[in-house]
Amino acid sequence: MRIVTAIEDSIREAASLLKEGGLVAFPTETVYGLGANALDGTAVARIFEAKGRPQFNPLIVHVSNKDQAAALVEFNEWAETAAHHFWPGPLTLILPRKEDCPVNELVSAGLDTLAIRVPSHPVALALLKAAGIPVAAPSANASGTLSPTSPIHVEESLGNKIDMILAAGSCAVGLESTVLDCSGDVPVILRPGAVTTEELSRVLECDVKIDSGDSEQPKSPGMLQKHYAPSIPVRLNAIDLEPGEALLAFGSDTFMGVKGGGSAKDLPETQRRNLSEDGDLNEAAAHLFMMLRALDKPEHKAIAVMAVPEQGLGVAISDRLRRAAEGSS
Repeated sequence: MRIVTAIEDSIREAASLLKEGGLVAFPTETVYGLGANALDGTAVARIFEAKGRPQFNPLIVHVSNKDQAAALVEFNEWAETAAHHFWPGPLTLILPRKEDCPVNELVSAGLDTLAIRVPSHPVALALLKAAGIPVAAPSANASGTLSPTSPIHVEESLGNKIDMILAAGSCAVGLESTVLDCSGDVPVILRPGAVTTEELSRVLECDVKIDSGDSEQPKSPGMLQKHYAPSIPVRLNAIDLEPGEALLAFGSDTFMGVKGGGSAKDLPETQRRNLSEDGDLNEAAAHLFMMLRALDKPEHKAIAVMAVPEQGLGVAISDRLRRAAEGSS
């Protein structure tokens, strides 16, 4: 891990690192973010690994302008107005993902919405423009510790778990962005921040409330909301298959059989997916939500899931699988 001063050459190098799957800490006007290519699930999985994040909570996607955001999410009147007044700036919008949205599903934890913003920090904007990709970036600190507002905070918290810290002094705001959910009937604040309730109410010409956050799983940082669960049952720790089940494998499934006769390896791809044939937890995390969705078909009786070791990212993967099983039962 290197701390480098944010100049044109280092910003260009940081952009290349992001495009190649690296992790780069960079300044925004709120706090330092830990960035990864939002299109690359394996790179996004590295964020959770580096932070020691206990669950696959949704991450905020950072883009360089509103047009880039509009290619990923569906804007409505509330969002158009908020973006016009507060972007670039410390406001994150929650909006429905477009049907062809290329952002990896690990970023949104399998939900059909995406948290997105355009930061106003000149270094952040320069980095996003140079990279030319959406960048997923939570705060650049270990989970459960104070958010970092200077490069030294990032170094003390994450050390050599990341590839580069792009340094540009202290953050001006020092408080995470306001998260405004515009995906429902009325706009609701999920996380208070630098853009106030009063400012949003005035601009949107309505009484904007703060959500109580009493639901089950984060819809975005600072908010709990029901997460993705398949429409068919999920059976965990499978060592064989029942007839009619689909298989979500991890590692080798060569010797896995189907009760009554047959082998799992002979199933068609529509009925058999493997999170990582090599047992790579980063790869497994990147594939998790995509493969659950691919197997969630009415022609399957259930999804049988092989055990994932509960170490490192495996803890978060297993947590999500348990929740999926509970939610689909």
